Amino acid sequence: VQLQASGGGLVQAGGSLRLSCAASGRTASSYPMGWFRQAPGKEREVVAAVSGSGGSTTYADSVKGRFTISRDNAKNTVYLQMNSLKPEDTAIYYCARSLIFTTRQNNYHYWGQGTQVTVSS
Repeated sequence: VQLQASGGGLVQAGGSLRLSCAASGRTASSYPMGWFRQAPGKEREVVAAVSGSGGSTTYADSVKGRFTISRDNAKNTVYLQMNSLKPEDTAIYYCARSLIFTTRQNNYHYWGQGTQVTVSS
């Protein structure tokens, strides 16, 4: 399984970005997926996760109401729509695949390469 994250960039505070995570190989279709992020000097943290069907989602408290995770299994792609971005959202964002719907990073065994999101104040 290969996961390719894209869509990062530089945006002003209050702006929006949409990240995409495309899966190839033994596809991630129907497997739970998650988005994580790691800011400089900080540990990697969960941002959001979505079940295999897309029917269940969960979010970190810091992004609730601003970020939306979704998926298109026909395209083997998971998205993270990020609105009302804040400087503290600046980080490298990673997508990952799990076997179960969870926010625990130890359960995610396939990871993308990450995409940089920078939010200026």
